[in-house]
Amino acid sequence: MAKDATKDHSGGGDPARSLALLWRKQTQAPVRNGRRDLSVDRIVAAAIEVADTDGLGALSMRRVADKLNVGTMSLYTYVPGKAELVDLMLDTVYADTPQPAPEVAEDNRRCWRARLEQVARRNWDLYHRHPWMLRVGVSRPPLGPNVMAKYDYELGTVAGIGLSETEMDTVLTLVIGHAETSARRAVEADGDGEGGVSEQQWWAAHSPVLTTLLDHTRYPLAAAVVAAVGQAADDPQRVFEFGLARILDGVQALVDSRDGSTQA
Repeated sequence: MAKDATKDHSGGGDPARSLALLWRKQTQAPVRNGRRDLSVDRIVAAAIEVADTDGLGALSMRRVADKLNVGTMSLYTYVPGKAELVDLMLDTVYADTPQPAPEVAEDNRRCWRARLEQVARRNWDLYHRHPWMLRVGVSRPPLGPNVMAKYDYELGTVAGIGLSETEMDTVLTLVIGHAETSARRAVEADGDGEGGVSEQQWWAAHSPVLTTLLDHTRYPLAAAVVAAVGQAADDPQRVFEFGLARILDGVQALVDSRDGSTQA
């Protein structure tokens, strides 16, 4: 995956047009030059393929048009610009997460931890299938149907366990944020970070020099930890697993502290 020079942000397009596109409420675009095979869905699919293959930095309306073998201007009949296109791409790939049938309330009180853990793992997998998502700022997420369906399902994993609505949202933010951060580290460790050098390669090049320069007497803890981290630098999943377990422990403590809560 090519390294992206800049970071895009969702929610940057015209709100009315973006929402109409996301929910497919816009009127059908006129047919030009006899073409009836072009559509919003085809444009979005082509854009996702470009981003999956070459990174978000390679994405442009012209690149998508070339992939579809149409003129660039014909895309604007369906999608106003790249900002709206990125929103459509995100909403589309958010549907690419399994959503098993919800448990009944009693089962959720007993099994919420396992279900929330699966949410983290499914998001981790999603970021690995579409690494370009890690280059999009989503502080203002695209409010499309797949985003809302995913959010509603994930809220269900912590429903009925003694948390307030705000706490449910915060727990999800914490868990999914950890999956995103860990996935970013994993993607960069594979060589998609700075300079296309993997984390293992970076440590292999720097560790011998750092070992000779680092004063073990002056920095005894730092020297010991740097040596240990360097040896484990090729295992970002270890960091993901460790952090996820600690987050779930914290949520468990919160749930158990509530009067009348049921042991999960």
